[in-house]
Amino acid sequence: MQLRRSPLATTLLLLGAAYCLLPVLWVVIASSKSAGELFSTFTLAPSTHLFDNIADLSNYRDGLYWRWMANTALYAGLGAAVSTLISAMAGYALAKFDFRGKSFVFNVILAGVLVPGVILAIPQYLLLAKVGLTNTYWAVLLPSFISPYGIYLARIFAAASVPTEILEASRIDGAGDWRTFGRVVLPMMRTGLVTVFLFQFVAIWNNYMLPFIMLGDDKLYPITVGLSGLLNQGASQPAMYTSVVTGALLSIIPLIALFLTLQRYWQVDLAAGGVKA
Repeated sequence: MQLRRSPLATTLLLLGAAYCLLPVLWVVIASSKSAGELFSTFTLAPSTHLFDNIADLSNYRDGLYWRWMANTALYAGLGAAVSTLISAMAGYALAKFDFRGKSFVFNVILAGVLVPGVILAIPQYLLLAKVGLTNTYWAVLLPSFISPYGIYLARIFAAASVPTEILEASRIDGAGDWRTFGRVVLPMMRTGLVTVFLFQFVAIWNNYMLPFIMLGDDKLYPITVGLSGLLNQGASQPAMYTSVVTGALLSIIPLIALFLTLQRYWQVDLAAGGVKA
């Protein structure tokens, strides 16, 4: 079958790619400029001060930026891992078990998908303040453990990639529910769970409102809140703008590395993993 070429579709895709990549290109170029060059030279003209800017950023308050980076890695890594496990268990249960109130629970989860996270930030703050967990790592971690969208995706992946016949065979062989889940279900859902993990990791990594509300100690800040503070300082100290841009560049490198690392787990046919297992 001969593939038909569409110049219009190609043009639209190129425009879309340019729209997404031009801001990234600007950050790369701007981070190579000195404070004096940032606003006085052509926008897309690179310079040679990248490593100087990284050194200045690293020296800011004895390396506070790297503390923010470590905090963000903790929030996103642990939060996404626990959220993915909970999503896998909940999605598997909703897809393969029958119990009273199943439809109601699933409808509640769907409603949770439609609720923006920013609306829940204040109620979550009030709840955690009651138990004295605000301004701690748990204030950011606990709300990130439950992801309605992750549970919804996991339910779809479980229904598509875990054949009921294999579960019945596992039970006939004497495996309990937990062993079946760990040894049979999780490997079959691996492709989908990688997607859930990546979505949740990126969402937590880029989250601003929740940690901004929950945290008061700047040593607990993630990168988003920390760089926002530096940006506010730029109004009185213009030299801080280069640190903000450089910090933004460094903050996207882990996301790119994670995407390149995990993309090999994605497969077109989700059922292929189950059949192979």
